[in-house]
Amino acid sequence: MVDIQEKLKEIGPFVPGAEDDLLICRCEEVTKGEIRKAVHEGIFTVEEMRRYLRNGMGLCQGQTCGRLVKGIMARELKVRPAEIEPATARAPMRPIEMRILAEDGGDRE
Repeated sequence: MVDIQEKLKEIGPFVPGAEDDLLICRCEEVTKGEIRKAVHEGIFTVEEMRRYLRNGMGLCQGQTCGRLVKGIMARELKVRPAEIEPATARAPMRPIEMRILAEDGGDRE
């Protein structure tokens, strides 16, 4: 288990960069700077990042931005990308109207 305070001390304070306005997650409009800053606020796993900034939660489900986010996090944490704990993959959920469920009738044998 990583001690958050020790890791934050190790990586140092957030210093804005020239490319911080670069859009990384197009679906949720998350920038490189937002990801970098979140790491310096104590977000150390991809799952935490998804919950914090919603990157990877849009239509593409992280297929476009997932590797980029992991790479940015790894650079900020001064580790290899393989050392970053991945997010849990889940099937996309879509709302369904109750009438469609009712029409099914539940006739299962």
